[in-house]
Amino acid sequence: MYLLAFIGACILVAMVPGVSTAIILRQTLRSGRGSGFAAILGNETGVLLWALAAAFGLSALLLASQTAYDAMRIAGALVLAFMGAQSLWQARTARTAVEVEVAVPTADGARKSYLLGLGTCLANPKAAVFALSFLPQFVPPGQNVVATLVLLSVIWVLVDTLWYALFVWAIAKAKAILGKPAVRRRLERISGVVLIGLGVRLILEAR
Repeated sequence: MYLLAFIGACILVAMVPGVSTAIILRQTLRSGRGSGFAAILGNETGVLLWALAAAFGLSALLLASQTAYDAMRIAGALVLAFMGAQSLWQARTARTAVEVEVAVPTADGARKSYLLGLGTCLANPKAAVFALSFLPQFVPPGQNVVATLVLLSVIWVLVDTLWYALFVWAIAKAKAILGKPAVRRRLERISGVVLIGLGVRLILEAR
C-alpha cells in the first residue's frame, strides 16, 4: 500500500508546474520533441542524484552549510534568469522555428537541453530540501531505510519521466498551432518572464 500511496504522491508532485516544467516546455518549443526529451533526461538525472543523496544522508551536509546552500541558490537563480533573458531576446528578434532548428543542430541541441535540465535541477537547493523531506515519509516501519529510499528514488524518477514524456508528446502534437511565429513569440515571452520570476523567487526565498 505504501508504494501505491507514494506513486500517487509522485504523480501529484509531477503535475505541479515549476522550474522543470518551464525548462522542458522551453526546449521543446525551441528545438522540438528530441530536445524536450533530452531536457527530461537531464532533469531526471538531477532528481535521481538528489533523491539518492537524500537516501544516503548527503543532502543533510548541504543543508548544514548555509554558505553552500546560498551559493547553489544564487547560481541556480542566475541560470534561470539567463535562460529567461534568452527567451525574451528570442521573442524580440522574432526568429522562426526553421531558423532556430538550423542554428541548433539536433545532436548539439539535445546535448544542450540535457545539460540545461541537469544543471537547473542540481543548482536548485530546494530540490535537495524536498527530496530529504518527501521520501522518508513513505518508508514503512521495520524496513531497511536506505534500500527503501533507493527504491523510492527510482520509482519517483520513473513516474516523473512518464509524466513529462506525456507533456512533451502533447506539446509536439500541438506543434501546428504552437509553431506559428506569433504564438511562438508569445510563448517565448511567457517562458522568459516565468523563468526570470522563478529565478527572483529562488533568490528571495529563505531556507
